[in-house]
Amino acid sequence: MKQPNAVLSAIGTTVFTVMSALAQRHDAINLGQGFPDTEGPADLLAAASAALMDGRNQYPPLTGVAELRDAVAAANARFYGLAIDPAREVVVTSGATEALAASLMALIDPGDEVVLFEPLYDTYLPTLRLLGAVPRLVRLTPPDWRLPRDQLAAAFGPRTKAILLNTPMNPTGKVFTAEELASIAALLRQHDAYAVCDEVYEHLVFDGRAHIPLMTLPGMRERSLRIGSAGKTFALTGWKVGYVTAPAPLAAVVAKAHQNLTFTTPPNLQRAVAVGLAKDDGYFAGLARDLAARRDRLAAGLRRVGFGVLDTHGSYFLTADFAPLGIAGDDAAFCRTMTEAARVTAIPLSAFYAGAAPDHYVRFAFCKRPEVLDAAVARLAAWLG
Repeated sequence: MKQPNAVLSAIGTTVFTVMSALAQRHDAINLGQGFPDTEGPADLLAAASAALMDGRNQYPPLTGVAELRDAVAAANARFYGLAIDPAREVVVTSGATEALAASLMALIDPGDEVVLFEPLYDTYLPTLRLLGAVPRLVRLTPPDWRLPRDQLAAAFGPRTKAILLNTPMNPTGKVFTAEELASIAALLRQHDAYAVCDEVYEHLVFDGRAHIPLMTLPGMRERSLRIGSAGKTFALTGWKVGYVTAPAPLAAVVAKAHQNLTFTTPPNLQRAVAVGLAKDDGYFAGLARDLAARRDRLAAGLRRVGFGVLDTHGSYFLTADFAPLGIAGDDAAFCRTMTEAARVTAIPLSAFYAGAAPDHYVRFAFCKRPEVLDAAVARLAAWLG
């Protein structure tokens, strides 16, 4: 028989699924997958429940209900000073992963080159390859994940169509600086290219740092597609509500891609997310403050038991170096052993690379309750003696 799609057929089971299944089998504390272990804000849950019963459960508008598009535009103005037309420059999607796919579909023709940074979120490369794009990878190196500007410039060329930029960055926790963003913007202007900006952790930034959307830089307003996520901002990852902010000509094409992917997103959840985006500044500051405290709690515990811990300034994740422990084997073997013997699960960092990768780092998710983080550290301490 003829073979199915070659790109999809070649994709194995994700490391997240594999490690979560292993964690369940060994009754391990799962610090691998990046989702909180508590519910989101009660007022959003109540708003979603009320909206479900208000008689508006048929197809909402393709680009999203007016309440949420207005709220996304208002949030852009409130946090970043961006003037966005909610009717023409916002598209609501079924999660940020769909937003990413729709944005890339809106830009990419087969043979176009796309620059992206490694280590990277695992859906980026399969999506690009399904579209026939040619990835140009630029590697960031631990422990500081500094932008290699010469390598970045060399990755651009006459066929460059876009860059895919994730800040704050999964898995590294890197928050790109104003100077780094300026370098990226200069290359985009020079090569007449676009930017797809995965900014789902925009409100999860620590240590007095600020998230700077590339869209706010000179000349980037007309070149940038900015992706946000209610799941990350409100700890409601199962809701799968994302949104794309883009200049009107690009947003119109994103909407056509969205029309042929999911068409729309549950209207009651959209209206509840609109309530969330209007929450006061205290909510957003408290979210970052709480997660920074959990990061510090886990980092301190990991250091006590012998890990090296890299700095992380945003997202749900921190990277730990297990080389100081003196345990033989690569990161995948270490994560399996740690799950089976210590009953604590992490993700091998090599899973976020396309080719050869550092093999002594693992990614822990700290978006868990403090007592869960403490229990994980206690198990590791008992295992490591």
